[in-house]
Amino acid sequence: MNFDRLLSGYKAKACIMSVDILPDDRYGNIRIVAGNKLHCDDMMATMHKEFIPGSPYDEYFPQNKNFEDFCYRSAVLGQPLHTYVSLPYMNLWLNMFLLPLESDKENTGYCLYSYEVTPKADTEQRASLSADTSAAVLETCIKLRGSNNIKDSIGEVINDIREICESDHCCILLVDRDSRKCTTFSESINPESNVAPMDTYIDDGFFDITQTWDDTIGGSTCVIVKNRQDREWLESVNPVWFKSLTDAGVYNIVLFPLVYNDKTLGYMWSLNFNEENTVKIKETLELTTFFIASEIANYQLLQKLETLSTMDMLTGVKNRNAMNNVVSDIISGKADITYPYSVIFTDLNGLKRVNDESGHSEGDNFLKTTAHLLSGVFFDSEVYRAGGDEFMILASDMDAEKLEARIQRLEAQCDKENVSLSVGACVVNKGEDIRTAMRLADEKMYSDKKAYYEDHPEKKSR
Repeated sequence: MNFDRLLSGYKAKACIMSVDILPDDRYGNIRIVAGNKLHCDDMMATMHKEFIPGSPYDEYFPQNKNFEDFCYRSAVLGQPLHTYVSLPYMNLWLNMFLLPLESDKENTGYCLYSYEVTPKADTEQRASLSADTSAAVLETCIKLRGSNNIKDSIGEVINDIREICESDHCCILLVDRDSRKCTTFSESINPESNVAPMDTYIDDGFFDITQTWDDTIGGSTCVIVKNRQDREWLESVNPVWFKSLTDAGVYNIVLFPLVYNDKTLGYMWSLNFNEENTVKIKETLELTTFFIASEIANYQLLQKLETLSTMDMLTGVKNRNAMNNVVSDIISGKADITYPYSVIFTDLNGLKRVNDESGHSEGDNFLKTTAHLLSGVFFDSEVYRAGGDEFMILASDMDAEKLEARIQRLEAQCDKENVSLSVGACVVNKGEDIRTAMRLADEKMYSDKKAYYEDHPEKKSR
């Protein structure tokens, strides 16, 4: 076959790929058997290597299992293919076309590979998907933008993706490298499968497994393991992950990182999917993950802002704004609280003296210690810094007997830490007003504080 003559008619960069055909739907070596002038010039410019016909492809292109799969599908299975993908390791975008060619060799398949590399994404190319894929991605966007509850809308999307993939399980796993934790953000499980919920597998060691995924993805956009040959490859490059998948009954998986502003937020995968739809699944997930990552990043930002607006940054407990909100919710009946509940006010004795004599830094440490003590004793309650050296605790399902036991425990802990607190509390029964309880607890606290300074006049600030 005269490959040079065939290539001479192509104005874009083009080359001929050969794929060695092995038994059992496997492939062997993949080579670049010929290239046109633009291809040869590109190899010299980018790889600084003269192109030698018949060379293994990975001498000129980075090794990529997804690229190998495309070559196999085109050269051996006779599928014309097109895709537009990012090359994250090079910060480039690749527009690639593969056309199957007739072969004159029994155990070798050929395809023509034409490609274009650009530094920025082309919006039109990203949208040039099949009608089915475009419709699925469009529906995803509508669901993501049409709901006020991002977790519910992503839950719908994940279920749709699982059905598109005809898979047993589809999941979004968020990974926090600072805290070394991973959490299931959303998942969909085929009720007819034996797949267990993701939380079943998340333990202290699972985070370490997630840290191997980026190396396994390598220079590609995803990992696709669809058949025995891919499973053997995965076992050779990542045996720990391979074992965890095998133990969970997984025989194929497609996994994409969720990347936003060059930061990996987590991963999305579909497992035990219909292998016949691998290309469509890859296309759908490749673009869908772009939108999902953006929505999750916005969700995390809003969660962070909400936390900042309700958290006292010095002590780590809830702030006055959060306290006012929960009181309003209780008054309006929005809050879910179990009666009877208790309202406890505490005030740190001697803080001004500490600030005056030891400095505000030491005073801040004093406040942090107090917040830590209160959170430890009232571990099942919300602790609020009402302002200055004053804290409020709202303790659901706490009657007078339980309240007295907790206050005694608090006094014991304060003695150990050399912390003095004035305390006032009031139990709220069904039908009673929290505002009245807060006023009574506050009055008791100030009465306790007055008695403390009468007994310890030396503790007053001068």
